[in-house]
Amino acid sequence: MRDDIINVLKNSDKALTIYELEDALDLHEVEGVKSLGEELRKMEEEVIIYCSNKGRYMMLEDSHLRKGVLRANKKGFGFVEIENMEDDVYIAPENMNGAIHGDTVLVEITTKINIDRMEGRILKILKRNLERYIGEINFDKKGLGHITLDDSKIKLDIVVKKENALNAVDGHKVVVELGKKLNKQSKYDGRVVEIIGHKNDPGVDILSIVYKYNIHTEFPEDVKEEVKNIPMEVKDIDLLGRRDLRTWEIFTIDGDDTKDIDDAISIEKMANGHYKLGVHIADVSYYVKEGSPLDNEAMERGTSVYLVDRVIPMLPHELSNGICSLNPNVDRLAISCVMEFDHQGKQLDYEIFPSVIRSRIQMTYKKVNSILEKNEVPEGYEKFVNSLKTMKELADILRKMKEKRGYIDFEVDEAKILVDKDCKPTEIVLRDRGAGEKLIEDFMIAANECVATHVYFMSLPFIYRVHEVPKEEKLRSYLSFVGSLGYQIPGDLKDTSPKTVQRIIKYLEDKPEFKILSSLLLRSMQKAVYRPENLGHYGLASQCYTHFTSPIRRYPDTTVHRLLRTYLFDKHLDMGTVRKWEEKLVYIAEHSSDRERASVDCEREVEDMKMAEYMEGHIGEEFEGIISTVTSFGMFVELDNLIEGLVPLRDMKDFFHYDEEHMTLTGERSHVKYTIGERLLVRVVRASREEKIIDFEVVRKL
Repeated sequence: MRDDIINVLKNSDKALTIYELEDALDLHEVEGVKSLGEELRKMEEEVIIYCSNKGRYMMLEDSHLRKGVLRANKKGFGFVEIENMEDDVYIAPENMNGAIHGDTVLVEITTKINIDRMEGRILKILKRNLERYIGEINFDKKGLGHITLDDSKIKLDIVVKKENALNAVDGHKVVVELGKKLNKQSKYDGRVVEIIGHKNDPGVDILSIVYKYNIHTEFPEDVKEEVKNIPMEVKDIDLLGRRDLRTWEIFTIDGDDTKDIDDAISIEKMANGHYKLGVHIADVSYYVKEGSPLDNEAMERGTSVYLVDRVIPMLPHELSNGICSLNPNVDRLAISCVMEFDHQGKQLDYEIFPSVIRSRIQMTYKKVNSILEKNEVPEGYEKFVNSLKTMKELADILRKMKEKRGYIDFEVDEAKILVDKDCKPTEIVLRDRGAGEKLIEDFMIAANECVATHVYFMSLPFIYRVHEVPKEEKLRSYLSFVGSLGYQIPGDLKDTSPKTVQRIIKYLEDKPEFKILSSLLLRSMQKAVYRPENLGHYGLASQCYTHFTSPIRRYPDTTVHRLLRTYLFDKHLDMGTVRKWEEKLVYIAEHSSDRERASVDCEREVEDMKMAEYMEGHIGEEFEGIISTVTSFGMFVELDNLIEGLVPLRDMKDFFHYDEEHMTLTGERSHVKYTIGERLLVRVVRASREEKIIDFEVVRKL
């Protein structure tokens, strides 16, 4: 009946009463009328349809109501993000109706403020997406605990009775669940379900953020039991059906402190001048059996999380650092993708097969870069120099090939936060991205494309890494802004192909504001996600792409390995298998994308906190930086080591007018103008680890 109701409402040019719906659906018997009423109530609850005050039904999409997720601001207002709508809906503090950050809400659009901005009010909280909250507990004289929430955007007053506090004491960071509502505002009875630790204990600040994003730090008992039964060395029985590559010169290249090694590489310069590249990836799915407790926990986690002083792994250390990690001088099981390329980077042939390998050496990027960039050979690397130089030849060829088709390199820097044994930040530097890092990136992209393309042409269910074409309005808005800085990009800009963005990057790369403009351009792109449909990868200018190369730390890669085993090695191609994966991959793709977002947000919030903590020790000091963003409440300045702070408008010694289109602030009396890309000397005036904020004041323009 639901499909029939939707069909009638979608094809009606007006909202319909229940009686008009009865006629349209030809319902005249009591049971049919009763079923209609029940289905309409369900559809209202699920926010598929909307019923007006006059009892008329319409599809929600045809009404002035929308369903979305509230993103609150600590000042009390918020914005509702609505799927398939370019712009968010502004919600004033008085129109929040008890909703808090993260809630799925029903919003009524009340006003169109301007061409790009709408205002609304929240009518109903459809789903409270957060069930647990993180905060600091302190007790009053009556023994009642009060929770100061870590997330200042969440406006809740939570009180905890002593008997519900798990013996927590003042200053403990706790996980609290809401009980009953105690008044019409936002006061709730709460219950402490876990004590994270005291706020002053080393590492508890990071753990509090980890808990906020529902990232598991401990493995369940059934997973630990399963791991005990997994052999920690390769047995003869494991080699059945595998190609033995243990005589090949295979090695790994990773960071200095990497312990979970997913990928190894090999190279051969063939007699005809072609290159035979081997990308050998840890065969995680051989050990992580589908549907096992270990597999279910890995799927739930979705990804490993890399924080400043720790890794929260997707798989237990016995696997991630042990039997699955491609450690040197031990036998390891792998899935190998061996590809033949000509001197122009065209792939001529390939094979994908299960293998056993033995890595010769665990190389580091730093030492590989010393060979490829300075021609200095570290001890122990002597016999691998020729292989590394051949790899560099091929990597350069592959990169040129990618650039020719439109590959976009935004060249966005990353910060590395160095901490002491108590997790106090001691230094913040830029991460290196040298020849070794680029070489591995090029080889992994080649393998990912090869695997994705192979399965795509088999027309079987698969999981793809997709990056959709940017929205034309976003690109046009960016170009308009760049034009306001005096830069006119040549060529046809109506074309939204990767080559257009590549041309923009090339044009801007010698401009003094390039780093900021490149970052802004990246923000105007869509987010890369996992999907069971092949939509291509815009940023890589790739028609078909997946993630195959990191199964120790990403669940989609583990899934890709499982599908390769199913389709290619075991050849299970019956309709039951196909239907199972068609259904299962929808959830895996969506859940993996969600967990990836949570991981990225967690990592960024930890970095923001540690940067603020670092700057707490530099109050009053002066630094050079560049204006990275201009807003109606001030401007953000990014220092050369990527620490970013705000110069608040309230602290500036003039009244400044904000020009949103050109992203400038202009002083009313002084006529001083600030715009993105200008370099400034700033002074640190405040920093707070708890609030994760850094405030600057302008000393002078540079």
